[in-house]
Amino acid sequence: MPRLLLATNNAGKVAEFRQLLAGCGWELVTPAELGLTIEVEETGQTYAENATLKAVEYARAGGLVTLADDSGLEVDAMDGRPGVLSARYAGADRTDQERVQAMLQELAGVPDDERTARFRCVIAITDATGRVELVDGTVEGRIGHEPRGENGFGYDPIFLLPDRGMTTAELPPDEKNAISHRAVAAQKARTVLERWLRET
Repeated sequence: MPRLLLATNNAGKVAEFRQLLAGCGWELVTPAELGLTIEVEETGQTYAENATLKAVEYARAGGLVTLADDSGLEVDAMDGRPGVLSARYAGADRTDQERVQAMLQELAGVPDDERTARFRCVIAITDATGRVELVDGTVEGRIGHEPRGENGFGYDPIFLLPDRGMTTAELPPDEKNAISHRAVAAQKARTVLERWLRET
């Protein structure tokens, strides 16, 4: 089975991708499993640029077909911030909990109907020849008033799905992985990966 390198050391993302891409015909491997210790500076202005940067660098280092994603939270009341800077919102060395608290403080007093937001994900898939394909996914929601739920990571505890009345951190992982921005993008990525398999 050909190997697919996941260009991330984020354990939460690795676990999600292993579930989302199960049975896609590729064996998913991580940088740690290959002994790769590179750090890629996310200098892009868009999710697509950052995902491509990571995919290309890791593919070059690992010599494998590589999948990278960049994703973020876009809050309408914050003019679409933090967006590509979601992982560095409120400071580069903050924990998920500190970022969540900083966002709740910034949105204090903003009424429910103005707390609309979306998670957006772009996935880049590349190979050693430099071929790159991009796919994306989004999920719409609202920013809650306090963290709820134990599942997920990042901003999941304050991202409310109004039609479910729950945050993405309150959803069981398999349910989240059916509807999340990363799930939508991963379904499209699966199609690309299956096509690449047929082409080899």
